[in-house]
Amino acid sequence: MVKTTELLKSLVPITQFNRGQASRIFDRLHTEPQLIVLKNNQPSAVILSPMEYERLAEIEVEYNLLMEASRRLAQSVDKPTYSFSEVLSEFDISEQDLKAAEDVEFE
Repeated sequence: MVKTTELLKSLVPITQFNRGQASRIFDRLHTEPQLIVLKNNQPSAVILSPMEYERLAEIEVEYNLLMEASRRLAQSVDKPTYSFSEVLSEFDISEQDLKAAEDVEFE
């Protein structure tokens, strides 16, 4: 949960951009994960640091993978399943072989 004080610190009136303070605002993203831009005292936009954006993007990817795995599990209820060790044994692969292998990115 975001604390109220943290939330208040992250508010940036849009007038600061109009006064040429954009550079100072963006510098804040080195220490703050996000800033909330206010227009007419209402949230209008959220500015994320690159690290925060990457963190959220990774969460989205992991969530989509989890949903796909859940969907596939639901579709294969009546089909046989195999444990990790059974698959390794079937293909004559050891855990050390896996650790020594290069990372592969799946899409």
